[in-house]
Amino acid sequence: MSGNPFETSLKTLHEAAALGHINSEVIRLLEQPQRQFEFTIPVRMDDGRLEIFTAYRVHYCDALGQIKNGVRVVPDMDMDTAKALGFWMTIKHAVGGIPAGGGKGGIKADPSKMSRREYEALIRELPMKGAWVDVPGADIGTHGRTQAWMLDELEEIQGFHSPAAINDKPVEANGTELSREATGTGCYFVTREITKAMGMEKGARVAVQGYGNVGRVATELLYKDGYKIVAISDIFGGIANPDGIDVVALGEYVDKTHSVKGFPGCTEISTSEVLEAECDILIPAAVQSVLHEGNAARVQAKLIMECANGPTTPEAEQILYAKGVTIMPDVLTNCGSAIVCSFERTQGLTDQYWDKETVQAKLEERIVKSFHETYDTAKELNVSYRDAAWI
Repeated sequence: MSGNPFETSLKTLHEAAALGHINSEVIRLLEQPQRQFEFTIPVRMDDGRLEIFTAYRVHYCDALGQIKNGVRVVPDMDMDTAKALGFWMTIKHAVGGIPAGGGKGGIKADPSKMSRREYEALIRELPMKGAWVDVPGADIGTHGRTQAWMLDELEEIQGFHSPAAINDKPVEANGTELSREATGTGCYFVTREITKAMGMEKGARVAVQGYGNVGRVATELLYKDGYKIVAISDIFGGIANPDGIDVVALGEYVDKTHSVKGFPGCTEISTSEVLEAECDILIPAAVQSVLHEGNAARVQAKLIMECANGPTTPEAEQILYAKGVTIMPDVLTNCGSAIVCSFERTQGLTDQYWDKETVQAKLEERIVKSFHETYDTAKELNVSYRDAAWI
C-alpha cells in the first residue's frame, strides 16, 4: 500500500475533487476529521494484574447526521486507521443515501488472548453517547454479543431502553433481520446491476477471495442466480474448478470442516492464486491491499467487485485500468451493511421491526439506486466508477 490508509483515502478525495470540480472549501473540510479521541481503558485481568489498553474513536464528518459505525479490536489498531475508516464511512453513507455521518473506532488489543470476562469488561468500558450522537457498530473483533454488552451497559447508565443507540445487535436484542447477510447481499445486487450494464451473460465465471461471512453470502446468491463460481479461498487455502463449483455442497462441507480446503472435485490453489484465476469477475472479500503492483498485471478478471474495504492499492488500480479492467469501488459494493445498520436504528427508534423480506427489499431499492447514480455520473463525466462514487 502506498503510505498509510488515511493518505490513500486523501489521494482518492483529491483526485475525485479535481475531476468533479468540487468546491475547494468542501475539500479542506474533508481533509481532516471533525473530532478525534484517544483514550485508555483499564481492565483488571483474571490473574489480578491491571492492564491498560489504548482506544480510539473518530467522528469524521456529521454533515449528514449522527456519527455511525464500527468498533474494531485488533493488536495493530491506531489513529490513522480510525481516521481512514471513518472517512470511508463518511463517503459510504453519502453514496448509499444514508442519513448519517461517518465514524470509526477501535481498541488496540488481541481478543484471542483474553478470557470472556476480560473481554466483556474491556468492551463495557467504551464510552457510548447515544442514538443521536454516535452509534457504534460491529467490525473486526466485535460481533452481536459485544454489541449486546454495549447496549446493556448504556441502558444501565441511562436508566431506560435505547435499542437505536447500538448497531449490529442480535435480533433478540432489538437488532435487525439481515444484519449478518447485509454486505454480501448488497454486493450481489451491485454485481447483478453492473454485469447487466456491461452485457455479461448470467453464466459469467466468478472467483471469490475470502469465504467468510461476506464472501459466502455473495457467492451463494450469485450461484443461485446462475453465475458460475470457479475459484474460492479462505484463510487456509483455495480451491478451483473451471467447470464450476457446487456451492450448495461446498456450504455443507464448510459447515463441517470450517474451510474450503480439500473440497472434493476441485484443484487446490493458494489464497493468492485465487486473485489470478481465469474468470470474468473477481470478488476480493477479505482484507485490504490484496491487489497490489506485484500481482495486478496477472489478474485475469474483466470486472473487480470490491467487497472488502480497500482491497486495491492505487498502484494496482492504475495497472488494472491500463488492462481495461472495470472496478466497482468498495464504498458502493460493500455499503449494504451500512444501509441495513441505518434500518436497524430506524426500527429501534420507532419500535417497529421488519421481517427479512422487507429489509431485503428496502436494501435492494436503496443500493440499486446508489449504483445507478454512480453509473450515470461515471458516464456523464467519463471517469472511473470509484471517482464517480466519490464525486
